[in-house]
Amino acid sequence: MPKTAATPPQPVADPSRWKALVFIALAQLMVVLDATIVNIALPSAQTDLGISDGNRQWVITAYALAFGGLLLFGGRIADKWGRKNAFVVGLIGFALASALGGAANGEAMMLGARALQGAFGALLAPAALSLLAVMFTDAKERAKAFGIYGAIAGGGGAVGLILGGVLTEYLNWRWTFLVNIPFAIIAAIGAWMVIREPAGSRNRAPLDIPGVVLSTLGLVALVYGFTRAESAGWSDGLTVGMFVASVVLLAAFVLVESKVKSPLLPLRVLLERNRGGVYLSLGLAVISMFGLFLFLTYYLQVVKGYSPVMTGFAFLPMIAGMITGSTQIGARLMTRVAPRLLMAPGFLLAATGMLLLTQLEVGSSYPALILPAQLLLGLGMGTAFMPAMSLSTYGVNPADAGVASAMVNTSQQVGGAIGTALLNTIAASATTAYLTDHAAEAAAGGAAAKLIQAQAMVEGYSSAIWWAVGILVASSVIALTFINIGRPGAGGPVASGSGATEDSEFKIPVIAH
Repeated sequence: MPKTAATPPQPVADPSRWKALVFIALAQLMVVLDATIVNIALPSAQTDLGISDGNRQWVITAYALAFGGLLLFGGRIADKWGRKNAFVVGLIGFALASALGGAANGEAMMLGARALQGAFGALLAPAALSLLAVMFTDAKERAKAFGIYGAIAGGGGAVGLILGGVLTEYLNWRWTFLVNIPFAIIAAIGAWMVIREPAGSRNRAPLDIPGVVLSTLGLVALVYGFTRAESAGWSDGLTVGMFVASVVLLAAFVLVESKVKSPLLPLRVLLERNRGGVYLSLGLAVISMFGLFLFLTYYLQVVKGYSPVMTGFAFLPMIAGMITGSTQIGARLMTRVAPRLLMAPGFLLAATGMLLLTQLEVGSSYPALILPAQLLLGLGMGTAFMPAMSLSTYGVNPADAGVASAMVNTSQQVGGAIGTALLNTIAASATTAYLTDHAAEAAAGGAAAKLIQAQAMVEGYSSAIWWAVGILVASSVIALTFINIGRPGAGGPVASGSGATEDSEFKIPVIAH
């Protein structure tokens, strides 16, 4: 009888994958909400610890700097050391750093704790996403898993604002740090017990030390340049020097990665157009989101006089929109339509919500303006985030899953840090210009001066939000242009690579166990 071709082995689904998802999602929620939970607690912490107005932003930026700067390193460590091991160690370290922040007795201790949180988060986050990539191989299950993950990645920041408000008002700002400890312990114990990482997926290549140094210093210089520009101005010598240094360091990083035998970030991870489109569009979108979180928090508390708890709950519509967009729109349609037809309209819908907020005034109505704007923003972001998270490991070799996952986290965290600094700078400039134009009225004192001050703040927020609208439109164009995977069953381009197998239902290669 003639011999028939052997059927390639099909990926075997991990029986504990859904249990593992619970603990991975819990850890991701902790990391994402920690990026914003401190925002609402910041005024109280600033007063207690004697942090100056000039340095208060560093409580946010120190976390984002360490996180964004070390993510590529953390992703490669996860590939090399094992994603489960990196995940658990990251959780334990994050818990210890949170305890240090909760016990902070001064500015230096607080900033150090935030930087440590960011460093351990950089180990934890890419391990979490790459574990999902290697554990969920069925297209429909993958869509559900990434729908949940995408909702958390998008909505976790807003959840942090609510939790921060409750903890600050009814307990103490220190609990915004201490609350991480039970999250981390539960997730670490659960992960250790149920996660079974597929065999043969580690990267045994030696670590690219020059790549680690250049990428970390380059990303830190970039974010610090934006942060310094807020207080010192764009023409400040050190600000310009940081931008120049970041360009030189990151260019050197790309050159090194193209030459070394075992690069920290293989350029093939970036140059595949679909993954590249995800990293770029997501990073830009997060610039808009993180800036908005900061502006709305201060608008609601300082201008409208909301309590921390009221401010937190005022963000509920955005969370509801994100969860709905991710799990009910993105996850349901992902196996039926091309991803760009979810991402591009999603970013445009979010831009529409942001556009409404450009009309913000001192006396704006929450139900008439802020609530519908948040719903549109949440629905759009949730719909776009879900396919973006899944595509971040599109067609990637199993040995590169961690660093590919790190790239999507890097784009988010660096985007968040840049967004906070860049949009804050634009807002501050507009506020200053408004006060200069109305100096005579402000000098009169009394209620009139307070009103001018409030109007100046809102003018600054509105100006910055216009930029956020433009950035979201750019994200939509990038998603539509770069991402070209076809709808299910269509003959769209499919990346290939060792260890990647194309799923028959949806044109995303999944990693075989």
